[in-house]
Amino acid sequence: MLVGGPQFRRLMVSSDAMTDGGARPRVSCLIMDGMLSFPIPVAEEMGKNEDKLTFWKSKEMDLMVTSVPGMEKILRRRDLPSFFRVEDANDVVLQSIIEQSKRTRQAVGLIINTFEDLEGPILDQIGKHNANQNPYSIGPLHTHLKELQKAKGMESSHHSSSFWKEDDSCIAWLDSQPPDSVIYVSFGSVATLTRDELMEFWYALVNSGKKFLWVVRADSIVGGGIGNEIPVELEEGTKLRGLMVEWAPQELVLRHKSVGAFFTHSGWNSTIESIVIGVPMLCWPYFADQMVNSRFVSEVWKIGLDVKDSCDRLLIESMVREVMEVKRDELLEKARGMANMANKAICEGGSSHVNLNRLIQFFKSTA
Repeated sequence: MLVGGPQFRRLMVSSDAMTDGGARPRVSCLIMDGMLSFPIPVAEEMGKNEDKLTFWKSKEMDLMVTSVPGMEKILRRRDLPSFFRVEDANDVVLQSIIEQSKRTRQAVGLIINTFEDLEGPILDQIGKHNANQNPYSIGPLHTHLKELQKAKGMESSHHSSSFWKEDDSCIAWLDSQPPDSVIYVSFGSVATLTRDELMEFWYALVNSGKKFLWVVRADSIVGGGIGNEIPVELEEGTKLRGLMVEWAPQELVLRHKSVGAFFTHSGWNSTIESIVIGVPMLCWPYFADQMVNSRFVSEVWKIGLDVKDSCDRLLIESMVREVMEVKRDELLEKARGMANMANKAICEGGSSHVNLNRLIQFFKSTA
């Protein structure tokens, strides 16, 4: 059978032939026909520059990424956005992200939903690498309306941007629970779970012994819903300590006195909402920037725990206990401190308040 460079490369990757510690001894020498030289560039690439391959083995995912300014000692390979996890550098999604990033540099300004005390070093790097752009960090965006209503003596109201109908009945259930006793679980509107993943999370929550409020939509389960065959122990455990709803008024839930932690997919909206309120997080990122967000939650801001790339029931059960009990005090202290900084940022004289006024003045100057 005649093969070429790409096929040979895939063979070497799939068989661990060019890496140490694989299933078989590493290939140290290749003997080839003088008329078939295609293995030479493959061997040079894989033998000398293994760290530059686009496809990483699981054992390489915990190596540090050293080429992102401001994040040299923070990000591991597994913390990079999910669109980097491709075997082909010409992947359509990856190339689209690259193209969009290039186009972003053509804008005269960047409006960013964050605040300086949260991501100051990153904002500094954005400024250095985009000298012709004005970055406007004006977050947390969703808090500005409440601050304006407060300043004008108006009653704050609950506004939801969700496409899903919220089940307010969960608030009454929360009212009946002890303070800080419930872990709120929601993986957002996009993430999907296989039935196996659903079962792993469900067992973990029930076996943790903690009370839980879990947002689970039927269309978020691959294959069409939870199904009828539910183990008795899960049904009984949920009746005793849990409540499952299709959708919930998230901000109201996070502010509720009975909620002690947030088990989240680390979407930025959910992350920033939790930061503003001061609720510790347990992070299970699903895709895109969520991988980076969860790393910052656990290792930079230290307001939660990161459990990416695993949904093993024993590990999740242990992590639920960690965030709700073992490490609760230290996480809560950090989370409340960050919440205080978030709320100061939008008050008069705060960094986001100042930047919002700068942005308004810029808009006026273009009229």
